[in-house]
Amino acid sequence: MKGLVLTHMGKRDEGLELVKKGVRLDLTSHICWHVFGLIQKGQKNYEEALKSYTQALRFDKENLNILRDAAHLQTQLRQYENLVETRHTLLRMRPNLRQNWIGLAVAFHLNGNLTEAKKVLEHYEASLKNIPDYDVEHSEVLVYHVRILEDLGEFNDALALLDVNAKSRAIIDRVAIMEYRARILSKLGLTEDAEHTWQALIEQNPDHYGYFKGFFSNRGIDLENITDETRPKALQALRDFSIQLPRAAAPRRLALTTATGDDFRELAEPYIAKGLNSNIPSLFADIKALYRDSEKLAAIASIVESRYTQLKAEATVPSPSSESEPPTTYLWTLYFLAQHHSHIGEHARAIELLDEALSHTPTLPELLMLKGRVLKRLGDPYGAARWMDEARVLDLQDRFLNTKCGKYRLRAGMIDEAQDVFALFTKKDAPSPGADLEDMQSVLFLLEDADAHRRNGNLAMALKRYTSIQKLFNEFEDDQFDFHGYSLRKFTINIYLNMIQWADNLRSHPAYVRAAIAAAEIYVQVHDDPTAASHASADSKLSDEAKKAKKKAKKAAVKAVLEDTKKAATSSANEDKGLDVGPPKDDDSDGVKLLQAKDGLEKASKLLSPLSTLAADNIDAWVAIYDVAIRRKKYLQASQALNRAQALDEDHPELHVRLVHFKKTVSTLPQEPPSPIGPVLSQASSRLFSADIALDTYNSQFLQRHPGSPKATLAFAKSLQTLGSPLEEIESTLFGLLHGEANLDHKTALNALGFLDTLSSSRREEFRAACDQKFPLSTVFKTPDETTALRKEAVVPPPEDPQLTNGEDKGEVAS
Repeated sequence: MKGLVLTHMGKRDEGLELVKKGVRLDLTSHICWHVFGLIQKGQKNYEEALKSYTQALRFDKENLNILRDAAHLQTQLRQYENLVETRHTLLRMRPNLRQNWIGLAVAFHLNGNLTEAKKVLEHYEASLKNIPDYDVEHSEVLVYHVRILEDLGEFNDALALLDVNAKSRAIIDRVAIMEYRARILSKLGLTEDAEHTWQALIEQNPDHYGYFKGFFSNRGIDLENITDETRPKALQALRDFSIQLPRAAAPRRLALTTATGDDFRELAEPYIAKGLNSNIPSLFADIKALYRDSEKLAAIASIVESRYTQLKAEATVPSPSSESEPPTTYLWTLYFLAQHHSHIGEHARAIELLDEALSHTPTLPELLMLKGRVLKRLGDPYGAARWMDEARVLDLQDRFLNTKCGKYRLRAGMIDEAQDVFALFTKKDAPSPGADLEDMQSVLFLLEDADAHRRNGNLAMALKRYTSIQKLFNEFEDDQFDFHGYSLRKFTINIYLNMIQWADNLRSHPAYVRAAIAAAEIYVQVHDDPTAASHASADSKLSDEAKKAKKKAKKAAVKAVLEDTKKAATSSANEDKGLDVGPPKDDDSDGVKLLQAKDGLEKASKLLSPLSTLAADNIDAWVAIYDVAIRRKKYLQASQALNRAQALDEDHPELHVRLVHFKKTVSTLPQEPPSPIGPVLSQASSRLFSADIALDTYNSQFLQRHPGSPKATLAFAKSLQTLGSPLEEIESTLFGLLHGEANLDHKTALNALGFLDTLSSSRREEFRAACDQKFPLSTVFKTPDETTALRKEAVVPPPEDPQLTNGEDKGEVAS
């Protein structure tokens, strides 16, 4: 108990030692094990905490507090079979508590036994007496009961339960009643009644796409897979909805997806005209998905180009007619056309249109931001940052504009300059803007900052940022713990089950997938070239002034931490610090220790482990899994990763490089792995390769299948390195990208330049200069001196306040 008190006072280490000593002194004390479990739970060590609770229950089987905490831990760890037993025990001990009944039903549900969950709810509802009117908790239970019946396929019973309780007002949520009723009626085949219900839902919320999908599904029409037979019916119904609901955008937008040919043009013209006349900036983002159909792309281009020609003529020769369009329509037409041309790769035309728009209205932030985006696509990150900064200074208080500017500065590698922008909206007493954004769990910032450090060659800080994203997702997962008890107490059952499903798929989020793959690539790079870790810190590349500035900033951060510690020490001595662990002390602020860790490949494997199920359709994830597995000598896992990647895209360039690498690695093994791995590996290899083909021939055949493809040529060159080909042959292959029929883009050229760097090629500078000449609008191939000048030009000085320059007092202006 002294250890528990010390832990509450913030002396965690001392308290933990005392608790461990207490456990050793009496291994049969449920109190000792319970306290030990409490402290482990506060440390987020849920598996060990559950073991301690299990030990405590051995000596006190009917302790309600321990049972309840154990149930929460079992849910957190997804041990649903044990959860059912624990909930059974709780219900048996306290059958008069409503949440114990619901807890058991939810436990059966999570364990996949919906029939038992239904029985528990039936017994619970039969035992209720004197239910007050408009009882929200009882309403939630009844909706949950209907949900279980629907999942079981007992639609008649679900509909009966829903109707009875809807009429008696026992179920309060009217929207939920209509949604469940519409779905169940459709599944029962009662199409007429279901259609009326779907119609009522659409009238209530005419921009809910799910309601339209349900309505058409009831009619046997799948909006996501329209056929020639169902298209006319769907179009007619959507036209009717557009007339019936003139202010709703959803039916008109769905009609664009459904229609083809002349029907599409007939519907697209008024839709686009209305968006341009209403000055909707997001119009292009709305209809961009239609560009997947080349006919629709051509139709949209024709519509907007003809409208642009008409409006330009009106702007050149103003008409006194009242029917002429306002000037803003011409402006937003230029904006739309610029997005269109940039999207299809005609960036030069997009810049021309933007210059025309800026000469018309130079103070519209959207135009400046779009010009920055076009320059980014052209490979000019410094020009992109400059134009984003131009947009920012138009409204210095707009957080969106400032955030975009900071993001583009990071993409240009201007990390310190980006921090200056972020500092405008972060805590002034934070050690740094980046630290505050990390505390606020800004995944966007961490990803962009990590990518910027990686592009600048600072692998240590890049890896630290990528790892911070992993820690954030661990925190997101931990955050669900409190809801295991709260949701059952408050009877928010349906949304709680949705949260459990969300948490199970948490690491399928694109941010985690991207961070895990990038971190694994860094670990692999350091494994292949340990000197990368020894040069990890970017301090060696800094100038003397930059080193002094960094040292000064570090001192300021330490001072801020000391002041916080001093404030905490002078606070009330009786303040309960709680059992939860505070943020750990960061003894690796620059990430060098993390990069130089000996178990880097094991850490990479843990990062990538969730992706095998949650990102199974991401070929880059399988390539990363292969890279880590083959270096850990997990040959079977490596072959499985290649098989999964091959099933997704057998002609992927990076997959080809790995296939050559795998075949060579396996063929040069001193001896075949022992049974049962050896035979399985041989069988897996035979599925990947034809046994009688030489690797040189296989590599050449790949290039022949993709003539003129820059990415295929780069993959061919990387495979030549794997096969031990002479450096001259590899260089000749890469220089072949610069001429001939290859449709080279600046990103592939940059990757080729990076590959030459890894080869320590003497022709690296020659290749850079050739790329700089080939891509005149790009700045990523400039010399270091030119890049330094571009960085300085990318920062726009803030405008001077005319009020302040007139000699007025700054405080008076602010007031």
